[in-house]
Amino acid sequence: MTTIPNTLRIGTRDKLDALLNNDLSFREGKRYLIHSLHAFAAKFPPQLPRYFIENLTIPGETVLDPMVGSGVTVVEAWLLRRNAFGVDLDPLARLISRVRTREYDSETIIETGQRVLDNAKRLIQITYLPQAMLEKFDDETKAFIDYWFTPTIQIELAALILAIHEEQEEYSREFLQLIFSSIIVTKSGGVSLARDLAHSRPHRVVDKVNKSAFTLFSVQLARAKKALKEIELLPKGNVEIVPGDCRSLPFDSDSIDLIVTSPPYANALDYMRAHKFSLVWLGDKIKDLSSLRSQYIGSEKWGNGCIIELPEGVSQTLDILEQQDPGKARILKKYYYDMDLAFKEMHRVLRPGRAAIVVVGPSTMRGLKIETHNHLASIATRVGFSIVNNVRRPLDRNRRMMPIGKNHNGNSTIEQRMHEEFVIGLFKP
Repeated sequence: MTTIPNTLRIGTRDKLDALLNNDLSFREGKRYLIHSLHAFAAKFPPQLPRYFIENLTIPGETVLDPMVGSGVTVVEAWLLRRNAFGVDLDPLARLISRVRTREYDSETIIETGQRVLDNAKRLIQITYLPQAMLEKFDDETKAFIDYWFTPTIQIELAALILAIHEEQEEYSREFLQLIFSSIIVTKSGGVSLARDLAHSRPHRVVDKVNKSAFTLFSVQLARAKKALKEIELLPKGNVEIVPGDCRSLPFDSDSIDLIVTSPPYANALDYMRAHKFSLVWLGDKIKDLSSLRSQYIGSEKWGNGCIIELPEGVSQTLDILEQQDPGKARILKKYYYDMDLAFKEMHRVLRPGRAAIVVVGPSTMRGLKIETHNHLASIATRVGFSIVNNVRRPLDRNRRMMPIGKNHNGNSTIEQRMHEEFVIGLFKP
C-alpha cells in the first residue's frame, strides 16, 4: 500500500487546521451525476469529502466512512483513485453505495434495463404472476403496501420486480433494483401515496396522482445513462461496501488513512421510515425491518449493562432535558452512548498521525438546543482523539435535502434548526 512519508505525516494536524479554516460552503465545484441516482436524506455535498480526501491522502491510500449512507464519501474516494470502505446497517444504504461505486458499460446496462421494462409490461398482459407475487406478502407487510400503494401501482411494481429477478447477473440486478427504488423514494413524485419520502418524513396523500411506475422507471434509466457515461472513462480506486456496525468495525487496528463521515442527526431523521417503502418490494418483511431499525444509532432500545460515563457538559444538558422530558433525555443519552462506541472504533482503526472528519448538526428537543457538535467533540477527546477544530458550515437546504414540515411552510421546529452543521476535525496522535 502507498504511504505518505513521515515528514508529511508530521504536518497532517497543521494541514487539517488550515483546511478547516477555509470556506466550507462548497457552493461551487464539480458534482458528478452519479450522486443523484437515488434520493437520500441529509447527505452532505460531494465537494466536502473530496476536499479532505484530495488534501489529506494520496492515490492508493484507504478512506473509510463507517456510516456510509448514500456513499458520498466512498464515491469521491473511488473517483480520486483511493481505496475505500463503507459500512452500514441499512440495506438500502449499502445497495445505493454499491451500485454507485461499480463499473458499468452504460450502453449495455441501459439495454438490460429496457429489456426488464419490456418484460414487466409483458408479464402484466399475459400472466397472473404479478398478482400472485402480491399474495405472497405476509399480512403485516401486505397491509403496509395496501395503505401506501394503489392497486394499479402494486401490479406494475410487482411486474418490475419479477422481471428484475429474471436477470442472471448480480451487478445488473442490483443496478436495476436501485433504479426501481429510486421511483419510490423521492421528494414527492414517486409511485407511492407518500409525500416527502426523500426526507424520511412520509405523509400520506390520498388524492395524490401517480404516474405509471413503468414511465418513471424509463425516466430514471435515461438519467442513469447520463450519470454512467460521465464517469465511464475516469480512473478509479477500489471500493468495498460492508454490512456492519460502526460500533464494531471489521477492520484491523491502525489500518485506515482517513475517515470522513456524517453521523445521523440526534432524534431528527428516521431513515428506515422511508427506506422500508422500497425494501419491502426487494424482499424484506416489515417486522424484520422494524427489528433492524432498533439496532440503529440512537435507537430507543438499550442493551443489557449499558453503563456510560459522559463528559460534564454532555451530562449537564441531559440533566436539563430530563427535567422537561425524561423520555427524550433517555433517547439522547442512548445516542451519545452509541457515538461513544463509534468514536472508540474510529480511533482504533485509524492510523496514528492521521485525521477523521465528522460532519454533524445541532438538534432541538423540547425547545432546548442540543449542541451535538460540541458534545461529540468532547466525547471524541475522551476516547483519545485530539480536536483540531470544530467549525460551522452554513447549509444550502436545497442541496442538503433536509426534512420539511407537514404543512411545508418553513416554520416547523425541524426546519428552523437545520440551517447549519459543523465540521469536526479530529487527529489521532
